[in-house]
Amino acid sequence: MSERDELLTPKQVYAEYGFSPQTLANWRWMDMGPDYIKQTPGKGGRIKYKRSAIEAWLESVTVKTGGAAA
Repeated sequence: MSERDELLTPKQVYAEYGFSPQTLANWRWMDMGPDYIKQTPGKGGRIKYKRSAIEAWLESVTVKTGGAAA
């Protein structure tokens, strides 16, 4: 696994990108936000995010200025 594909916990995502663990949980529930990995089954399963998935998601939701209205 490359450094870019480092696995981050929701707390690490919060520390680096500012999205709280609760926001990430809400996004998962609403089937939106960055792709994630569920490492264990069930409601309390451990969640991790690939850094590359977060970066790709951020790029996909970035609104380009000077283009069509958002």
